[in-house]
Amino acid sequence: MGKLARLWRTVRHLKREQLTGRVRFRFAQPRVDLSPAPARRQGSGQWVTPASRKTSLTGPTCFRFLNHEADLDGHGWDDPALAKLWRYNLHYFDDLNAEGAVGRSVWHRALIARWIAENPPPSGSGWEPYPVSLRIVNWIKWVLGEHEPTEDMLHWLAVQARWLERRLEWHLLGNHLFANAKALIFAGLFFAGDEADRWLALGRSIFARELPEQILADGGQFELSPMYHAIALEDLLDLANVARTFGLDEIADDMVSRVPSMFAWLLAMSHPDGEVAFFNDSAIGIAPDNVELLRYAHDLGFAIEPPAAGITHHVQSGYARLELGDAVVIADLARIGPDYLPGHAHADTLSFEISLGGKRFFVNSGTSVYGTGPERQRQRGTAAHSTLVLDGENSSEVWSGFRVGRRAKPFDVAVYGDETSLIAHGAHDGYAHRPGRPVHRRKWCLSEGKLSVADTVEGCGVHQLEAYFHLAQGISAVAHTDNSVVELSDIEGGRQATFSAAGGIVEVIPSSWHSEFGKRSDTKAIRVSAFRSLPYALSYELAWSAR
Repeated sequence: MGKLARLWRTVRHLKREQLTGRVRFRFAQPRVDLSPAPARRQGSGQWVTPASRKTSLTGPTCFRFLNHEADLDGHGWDDPALAKLWRYNLHYFDDLNAEGAVGRSVWHRALIARWIAENPPPSGSGWEPYPVSLRIVNWIKWVLGEHEPTEDMLHWLAVQARWLERRLEWHLLGNHLFANAKALIFAGLFFAGDEADRWLALGRSIFARELPEQILADGGQFELSPMYHAIALEDLLDLANVARTFGLDEIADDMVSRVPSMFAWLLAMSHPDGEVAFFNDSAIGIAPDNVELLRYAHDLGFAIEPPAAGITHHVQSGYARLELGDAVVIADLARIGPDYLPGHAHADTLSFEISLGGKRFFVNSGTSVYGTGPERQRQRGTAAHSTLVLDGENSSEVWSGFRVGRRAKPFDVAVYGDETSLIAHGAHDGYAHRPGRPVHRRKWCLSEGKLSVADTVEGCGVHQLEAYFHLAQGISAVAHTDNSVVELSDIEGGRQATFSAAGGIVEVIPSSWHSEFGKRSDTKAIRVSAFRSLPYALSYELAWSAR
């Protein structure tokens, strides 16, 4: 009965089109259309070099994805011994436009020919709509970058576009449908004629519907993952680029108007190290980094302003940035994401990260794996984030690989400043189903040389409270024997810091940080625990020396 109730709490939020789309996607198998490719459209503008990623092709047939290396000759294109996400990456062809790609163009030509020969449609991971979408875009980018395509490549580009047109991911929506539409626009602009115009019109109609919903008024991508936000921003830059290349400025204008606010959001949700904060599914090395995205935007003619010091409150998406001196706090006061699409959500409500002197200090532990295994479950759980856990439960009911049942909802959110401090506070009801209907409230107060955090749990009954503060890689922590103070060292600039708490027992425990997919770094965390009757309050202070 418990599993059925959880399933209902999960599926009741889905849109009707997701349910009907899933039925169609499963049972409707469109015919593969092998008709000759349309003629190419003649461009009238200048293609700008797009954002690049790190090299993933390390030899003629050797790939490194997700910090795992494997050879195509030994595994083929769809070896189940390799993780599904790894195999997806194999079919994306991101390396065609990666760092130093020109020097690997001979390898790239051979791989394109090999993919065509060894991946007959429509079976295998390579013919799933998301890899098809990314591959269409990457192949077209490669050609626009002054590589001469073979007739075979052009033929199979058209075959893939036709297939995608009939396999759109209406059952998923979100970033998958966004990628489908982008690929159709790329194919519709790259080719000419009635068929290409149909792809273009379909892609544009999807964007006309999805852009206002997926890009919030404050510039955030609605799945509330800084990593996927960066990918969506790259998508809009790519679309502006390709539209200008083929002289369709009205398409470019649709994208251009949203780019400045999306950059403002991304930069506010990034640390001074130039990489994204870890809220929901986020990791370094999947999207292009901020430096590369800024270079790309500059080359396209955008003027992007750096984030302002002080307070940045993204009201619609629910995040706050507090910046004072060389301290930056990024706080999660947000819903977990769209009700009908929480697949990339973590149970991280009222978590936060802080950087000191340009380096991360307290962090969320990140994302290194997808799938449905126990490590995926742990990384999505509340205890893997710098926030409070009640009775050992998650604040939102994350389960399987991309499912959420019961969801924490934030309220009483405010972000403001006074004469000496920057302040953010909020509450959530993610534990209100527990006996005594507990409500968690948290307040951050950033002042010169100090961050104060206060947790209050309202309600009644006796409960276990555990607040976690995950330390960034390389920071040393030693707890005092009185279990109330932790000395912190090995901090940027040689400074010292102390963490103190009132109301609970302070421990230093093993933890781990997952900055990239496939990567784990052993770290430490501070845990403050209490077993008390509600209402109850815990308070903490991080104080640091000047440089």
